[in-house]
Amino acid sequence: MNIFFNLRGTMVRQIAEDRPVPEAAMSHPRRSSSSHGDRSSTETLQKNNSSNSGVILDISALKMAEVDTEVPPLPPRYRFRDLLLGDQTFQNDDRVQVEFYVNENTFKERLKLFFIKNQRSSLRIRLFNFSLKILTCALYILRVSLDNPQVVNGNSCATCRNNSGTNTTESAEINWELIFWVNRPVPLWAIQVTVALISFLETMLITYLSYKGNIWEQIFQISFILEMINTVPFIITIFWDPLRNIFVPVFLNCWLAKGALENMINDFHRAIQRTHSAMFNQVFILICTLLCLVFTGACGIQHLERAGKHLSLFDSFYFCIVTFSTVGYGDVTPQIWPSKLLVVILICVALVVLPLQFEELAYLWMESQKLGGNYSRHRAQTEKHVVLCVSSLKIDLLMDFLNEFYAHPRLQDYYVVILCPTEIDIQVRRILQIPLWSQRVIYLQGSALKDQDLMRAKMDDAEACFILSSRNEVDRTAADHQTILRAWAAKDFAPNCPLYVQILKPENKFHVKFADHVVCEEEFKYAMLALNCVCPATSTLVTLLVHTSRGQEGQLSPEQWQRTYGRCSGNEVYHIRLCDSKFFGEYDGKSFTYASFHAHKKYGVCLIGVKKEDNKSILLNPGPRHIMAAPDTCYYINITKEENSAFIFKQEEKHNKGLPVTGLYDAPSRLPVHSIIASMGTVAIDLQNPDPPEESSKLTLPTENGAGSRRPSIAPVLEIADSSAILPCDLLSDQSEDETNQSDEEGSVGSDFVKGYPPNSPYIGSSPTLCHLLPQKAPFCCLRLDKGCTHSSFEDAKAYGFKNKLIIVSAETAGNGLYNFIVPLRAYYRPRKELNPIVLLLDNPPDNHFLEAICCFPMVYFMAGTIDNLDNLLQCGIIYADNLVVVDKESTMSAEEDYMADAKTIVNVQTMFRLFPSLSIITELTHPSNMRFMQFRAKDCYSLALSKLEKIERDKGSNLAFMFRLPFAAGRVFSISMLDTLLYQSFVKDYMIAIARLLLGLDTTPGSGYLCAMKITEEDLWIRTYGRLFQKLCSSSAEIPIGIYRTESHMFSTSESQVSINVEQGMEHRERGESWKEKTAHRNSTTSDQSEHPLLRKKSMQWARRLSRKANKPSSRAERISQQRLNLYRRSERQELSELVKNRMKHLGLPTVGYDEMNDHQNTLSYVLINPPPDTMLELNDIVYIIRSDPLAHMPEDSQGGQARPTTKNQQEFGTETRDETHL
Repeated sequence: MNIFFNLRGTMVRQIAEDRPVPEAAMSHPRRSSSSHGDRSSTETLQKNNSSNSGVILDISALKMAEVDTEVPPLPPRYRFRDLLLGDQTFQNDDRVQVEFYVNENTFKERLKLFFIKNQRSSLRIRLFNFSLKILTCALYILRVSLDNPQVVNGNSCATCRNNSGTNTTESAEINWELIFWVNRPVPLWAIQVTVALISFLETMLITYLSYKGNIWEQIFQISFILEMINTVPFIITIFWDPLRNIFVPVFLNCWLAKGALENMINDFHRAIQRTHSAMFNQVFILICTLLCLVFTGACGIQHLERAGKHLSLFDSFYFCIVTFSTVGYGDVTPQIWPSKLLVVILICVALVVLPLQFEELAYLWMESQKLGGNYSRHRAQTEKHVVLCVSSLKIDLLMDFLNEFYAHPRLQDYYVVILCPTEIDIQVRRILQIPLWSQRVIYLQGSALKDQDLMRAKMDDAEACFILSSRNEVDRTAADHQTILRAWAAKDFAPNCPLYVQILKPENKFHVKFADHVVCEEEFKYAMLALNCVCPATSTLVTLLVHTSRGQEGQLSPEQWQRTYGRCSGNEVYHIRLCDSKFFGEYDGKSFTYASFHAHKKYGVCLIGVKKEDNKSILLNPGPRHIMAAPDTCYYINITKEENSAFIFKQEEKHNKGLPVTGLYDAPSRLPVHSIIASMGTVAIDLQNPDPPEESSKLTLPTENGAGSRRPSIAPVLEIADSSAILPCDLLSDQSEDETNQSDEEGSVGSDFVKGYPPNSPYIGSSPTLCHLLPQKAPFCCLRLDKGCTHSSFEDAKAYGFKNKLIIVSAETAGNGLYNFIVPLRAYYRPRKELNPIVLLLDNPPDNHFLEAICCFPMVYFMAGTIDNLDNLLQCGIIYADNLVVVDKESTMSAEEDYMADAKTIVNVQTMFRLFPSLSIITELTHPSNMRFMQFRAKDCYSLALSKLEKIERDKGSNLAFMFRLPFAAGRVFSISMLDTLLYQSFVKDYMIAIARLLLGLDTTPGSGYLCAMKITEEDLWIRTYGRLFQKLCSSSAEIPIGIYRTESHMFSTSESQVSINVEQGMEHRERGESWKEKTAHRNSTTSDQSEHPLLRKKSMQWARRLSRKANKPSSRAERISQQRLNLYRRSERQELSELVKNRMKHLGLPTVGYDEMNDHQNTLSYVLINPPPDTMLELNDIVYIIRSDPLAHMPEDSQGGQARPTTKNQQEFGTETRDETHL
């Protein structure tokens, strides 16, 4: 860059020092005697800088030092003003004039800059050149259309004029004058000469400017030769008039126009800083080449045939198209050999040029197929699309995303752009070629860290960006780091695009807290597995809630439980404003509990939460003290959302007659009279203090004859809450009760627990939760279960004398996610006497950082060992455990064959399933499709039928085809990939993550309830239906039930059973258990088939055994021996396993009493019913999921600490009576 400073009588030093320049110096610059020498030196400097970039100072007066010293400096205020106002204060003064040049100052360099180097000016020059070439081709077509070979062309064509009449019949004779001379009108000639002159001058100028030392290289260029052929003859005709009608092949300018167009497009993209794809460039070159070949052939053949058949320009064009397309009709053919020779030359050129162009095009097309091309800006602005960023795309991940994303009707018009750095998989390619997805899914190979790839995906115009982690990586921390960088890159490129991020480890979550929605895999996984231990099948409950379904699965099945289970699985969480709702609009000003019960009774919807207009937090079951308001947002569970519901009122007659619609029962006319009488009574029988009259008037119904021994009635749910009517679970009362109960027992385990917040959080971003804590942190040595220390000499679980069953967690390492397993099990709302000891069975010993985080929790221990070692299982107390949680190991998540990643876990769990049949094993798998191998029975006909049902549901397009597998339905197996839909659903339901975190206990919002469970015992069967239970819970304890976990007896037909079944010895035990079922069957004679079916099945099996036993008496001796041998084989297999376990226990010095009491409970099936209908009959041992209101929300107002609600006993005893056949 050359900079010229023209100082008019000023000095650089004066300006730098902010001194005023004398007027004499500014008007008449003085010259010293040595000015000549200075001028010569200045000229020398200018000459040296003419070729090199630099700074040239043109100073007219350089000797002003004397004047400098006499000028005083400016005051400081003027300097500050000059700094603020800049040059505005000296507009009338002479300043330094700076002229900028970006190149050399010679005339050639300036021309070169304008014509070649500058992008915008060279683009205009190329556009002008392209226009000239197109004009010359158009003038040639005009000349051809005006040409008539029969017309005399001039004086030079006299011979042609004499021979024109005779040369019409013989095609072999060629009139060469018609080829070399044409008829060109004078105006057309003048225009062509002007255009040729301009093109010639421009070509010579460009050749001169681009000269680099080799003139012959410039001359022998194809473009230069064509320019000379098309321009020089016209210039010669200016000076020699007889050559004015000579033929000039101006149509060859089409090739020059092609080159100018390519260069112009390149300059255009350089000028606008946009890059076009190589595919577009190659297609453009191919089209231009074809057009030039056809145009050249048509014009050449037409001109040569002037001496032959006199073809028109259109006929020549038709001939070229037919020839190049290899059709060759033969109706138009050249007649003379020059035109035939031209056709041969054109065909040879086409055979050489076109295959090369097509090969290049095919290569670029294949490469573009790998990269995926681009998502055009026009489509991004006119269509809606989302971007899916993944490190590697598997078929399961893709199908889960597409099925869940497009399950919502309003997303049918959206496009999915997949951005993945790896090449597309073959299976994924096949899926994307299906017409259902090919028009809506676009695969782009690229990195989210490159702005070019994000621009290809049009991230800035996307509706959302989903960033998923690769959970199958061995190093999950590295996978999280990649996800974090992708999230940062997407946020930097498109700040307004909503981000939906999936992270694996909780310690990395705070790096992406800026995202709109974040799902931490290990947080949800461990919290869900923890709740599975206290609320069975919580994983199945949450999985069904976050999957989109219409409840059509299993409706064609012959099994009643499959139809009921499939219909209830269609329930999802929806939201609506109270003022816009038909479900809840009539409950404006009523309590939340009142609205929830009556909405379920009237419409079958379950209101679970609410959000106030002025509060961003969602509250699950805020309790009866929350009054519903019109602007509140209601969250409810239903088969479909209210906007898609049709209302058919069945109670219109009651309204017309003036009868109350909301009575004590939904349909009292259908209930037997004895049931109504048996259910009448007073609630005072279950209260510890029934004296207050106002309480009895609000919770009880009139009694008959004042009988105090009758069962309690169901009180109505009040519209407005009354503090004396609600008996909440008070923390203080529970604490005092626990302390008094535990003081009477032997030992003082748990008597010194305190409630507080954990002092040490293992990672940043964990939600604070009030928990049961130890008064003082336990020493690290005391946390080791299998080794004694100076504080404790216990070395096994039996020695500790735990009152409750153990919960064992098998994991590879003690990650921070295990912290979220412990917190829900030690939450403040868990009664102390229900706290289960937790044993962490770890492959690798934990570090001190993790031990520091868990040492404040009571009854939490760890032990080094694996589940494939029987000694380790026995030492950690597996025979005293109620639940064993097997967490998927990071080291086995990846395998050469993807679906083999779960092989070791499945086999180990199958071994424990046979060694400890009564143990509830909850397993996490990497791939959901492998759950069919859990509790595998090779020859079980029922499992084969379920497999066929799964295939049928998958063919129907169900997103929950695996839901009928018995381990999943019972909550025994879980895969974290099932929760991927939670992130996908957040795009439509932005509240789903918050509700799931509240249900799982990951977040504790003040005033929000929590998920727990209660068990239906014989004393609760008088309630009969789920709707009456809903009313009972709402009226007595303000709890909201949301579902049922039901277990039924089922005899699996196997020819080779894996379970030891002694029919002879088990008959008496089963017959003793029939007494209560006969009574229940007599009372529930009008119930649905789902309650009668297990009883009938069991009775029929009992009848079949007796019949077979009677029929075996007259049988032959050989048949009896074979039957005894079969029974002996079955017993011996069980006995062999039992002896193995006992021998290992004796070797380790452990008592074998607990193992003898373990019974077989494998012949049952369990399933979850979400929001069942109100008339669903309750069954014995049903476990009801309830959302209990926050005890801290009304602790200061409650004074009913000494009173217990009717169902408190059942709920408190649930944790200890689920497996009461084994006691420590």
